[in-house]
Amino acid sequence: MARLGTRLATMTDELDDETTVLSETAPEDGSSASHDIPMAEHLRAAIATDWAPAAAMPHPARRDGAGYAARRRAELSRHFPGQLIVVPSGTLKVRANDTEYAFRAASSFTWLTGESVADSVLVMTPNPTGHDSTLYVREYAQAGEAGYFTSRTHGALWLGNVPDLAGTADALALTTRPLAALSSDLGTYRDAAAALLSGFDTSIDALLPNGTDERLGRVLDELRLIKDEWEIARLQHACDATARGFADVARELPNVLGRGDVRGERWLEGTFWRRARLEGNEVAYGSIVGAGVHGTTLHWWRNHGTIEPGQLLLADMGVETDELYAADVTRTMPVSGDWAPEQLRVYRAVQEAQAAGIAEVKAGADFLAAHRAAMWVLADHLHSWGILPVTAEVSCAEDAEQPGAGLHRRYTLHGTSHMLGIDVHDCALARNETYRDGTLASGHVLTVEPGLYFQVNDLSVPAELRGLAVRIEDDIVVTDGEPINLSAALPRDPDEVTAWMREVQGTPAVP
Repeated sequence: MARLGTRLATMTDELDDETTVLSETAPEDGSSASHDIPMAEHLRAAIATDWAPAAAMPHPARRDGAGYAARRRAELSRHFPGQLIVVPSGTLKVRANDTEYAFRAASSFTWLTGESVADSVLVMTPNPTGHDSTLYVREYAQAGEAGYFTSRTHGALWLGNVPDLAGTADALALTTRPLAALSSDLGTYRDAAAALLSGFDTSIDALLPNGTDERLGRVLDELRLIKDEWEIARLQHACDATARGFADVARELPNVLGRGDVRGERWLEGTFWRRARLEGNEVAYGSIVGAGVHGTTLHWWRNHGTIEPGQLLLADMGVETDELYAADVTRTMPVSGDWAPEQLRVYRAVQEAQAAGIAEVKAGADFLAAHRAAMWVLADHLHSWGILPVTAEVSCAEDAEQPGAGLHRRYTLHGTSHMLGIDVHDCALARNETYRDGTLASGHVLTVEPGLYFQVNDLSVPAELRGLAVRIEDDIVVTDGEPINLSAALPRDPDEVTAWMREVQGTPAVP
């Protein structure tokens, strides 16, 4: 402190405050905000001195994934011979004024690199045999630079130290370059018809005005449909962590049950979020925690309800791993620990439908085979209960124009399956012929998640069923043999569900 005081005292070139205050909008100042205290130039210069170098943070990426990422880049290269390929990670998005949402990289970028930080860009330049890959990474202001102290967005003092270029290159087995060099490095390609994943970073879009992502996005998503063994292992980790999160939620039920003064759904949501942050990056999507009639709202996101005795709890939750692989699991459980007869009747119907759907998940089957099998079972139960006025054969007829066709959808609401991977609804840009209307192949991973939802105001439903909702969802790997249920650690049989609830409620939470 004495050295800094001496340095300040000997400065003789101080200017008037009106001319020395840093600009409130100076880019190098890290987007200064209205509440920031202005900094005179002499203070800025003084604060930049007398810092020892800080060691770079080890890169958090799993090194065992680097080889798989290299194979994915090689496969992408074969689809774009002789053409520049540019895939950015994306930029920070403003949440409120000068605060940003937690960053989540573009899925295809992470799939190709293993990296997940903002402002990074993968550039694949063509060569005679394929492409050379270079990862451009923003270098944060380090000790000895003014931005170390002043930049709230790129100063290491504000954000914590980060891996350096060499550490990133080593962890990802990728050549790295500073982001500051990207503009000049791409100069010769400015007018080229590059394959650019646009819309994620406007500054990169501006560098390549002739870049297009129409084909690139589709090719990437279709390549991502088949998961390699490393990806399946990460999805298994996501499902295992999710199972522990569900156990945490079941364990907490007695603490919120019958507490009208507590928003119990949010307590349970927060309980699962803690597990997701402990064992992964985040929740894979906004958790759905619907008690009672809230379960009948397909995308219930408010989670502000109480937990009352006798209700069913429909919880749709998933952990996202540090590598951004997502689990997507739903369980429905009786909050008091025992099923009412009408609850059990609906639950067993959905369980039977899910089992029928999972049995159809096999290489060579239609993607929609699981959906057709599950819907037939549900339609048959609805007809036997006197709710559906036509038989399952009529309601599930392929001819959508046939009278009565599709009437079961009033109570089933949604499709039975979607692809799963880095995105919870994975590979959305894939063509219908390779996805929805396509054929399952070994390495596909999809959900099987039938449900029945009886709205509280639906007069076509017996009064005792109104307000009930049941969904059961698991994450299934397609193989050349039997399907693999990644989320099988969570019970589905109704008796096993209640026994599991009693078991976890009798044991303490374990980090």
